[in-house]
Amino acid sequence: MRKYHKDGTLPDNAEVWVFGSNLAGIHGAGAAKVALDRCGAVFGIGAGPSGMSYAIPTKDQTVQRSLPLETVELYIYQFIEYASFACYVDFFVTRIGCGFAGFHDDQIAPLFKETPLNCSFAEDWKKHLD
Repeated sequence: MRKYHKDGTLPDNAEVWVFGSNLAGIHGAGAAKVALDRCGAVFGIGAGPSGMSYAIPTKDQTVQRSLPLETVELYIYQFIEYASFACYVDFFVTRIGCGFAGFHDDQIAPLFKETPLNCSFAEDWKKHLD
């Protein structure tokens, strides 16, 4: 059964924080800032794992423009593959792309339907995932 968490909460120490990023790896606000300050994200790394975090790019290198949804989808599929192989790790997925990148829950959440059960999601996404 899929797990959910309240939006705006933080994971426990054993969960990897999965957040929306930019290709420049400038983690200056929102969930990205939490990743930098609390979860071991590395400044300059805008995609993939670092520390107890995993970055999924939703904005371009300039941090001004959102990536096309099709590009974000490719990064989400890379995460799904990673999470599937890291079955011993729990992932705390934030509402990626639904803040500064300007996407809507109904655009992003369905892209996570194939994630393994070691991922938890914001309760707001339950209607899109179940």
